[in-house]
Amino acid sequence: MAVAIEGLENNARKVAVEVLNGCLADEIALGLALKQAHWTVKGANFIAVHELLDQVHGRVQEQVDVIAERVQILDGTALGTLEAVAKSTSVKAYPTQLTKVEDHLAAVTERMRAVGAALRKGIEDTDAAGDADTADVLTAASRQMDKDLWFLQSHLD
Repeated sequence: MAVAIEGLENNARKVAVEVLNGCLADEIALGLALKQAHWTVKGANFIAVHELLDQVHGRVQEQVDVIAERVQILDGTALGTLEAVAKSTSVKAYPTQLTKVEDHLAAVTERMRAVGAALRKGIEDTDAAGDADTADVLTAASRQMDKDLWFLQSHLD
């Protein structure tokens, strides 16, 4: 039986599920990129960057869960399988040959900027469709993405 959410039109739900699944794929792909960087980073400030990448990954994983749960609340299906993510993500493939701290940070922050932009577009789209609650979920994810981007980017400046 579908979840009955009063005041939410079917079109708003459809738009939100589509947007959320796109953001879900991007956040999962970003999480994998962060882990790749975490595992293979070497160089100056290794331990600080290694630990920070792991902390950022943990916060991305929290957002993955919140986004996936929102899809389910809207009576959609969260698409988080490897195949679904590979098909749907807009995040560029992460280079596996990187080892230097600066190279990893540049690659990760580039992807975080792209995910942040997608989240902000999702905020606009879901708000315009009439789903303020989904826009709020994406706003929280965007806010955290911006903060973590600042933490990582500060190592490059």
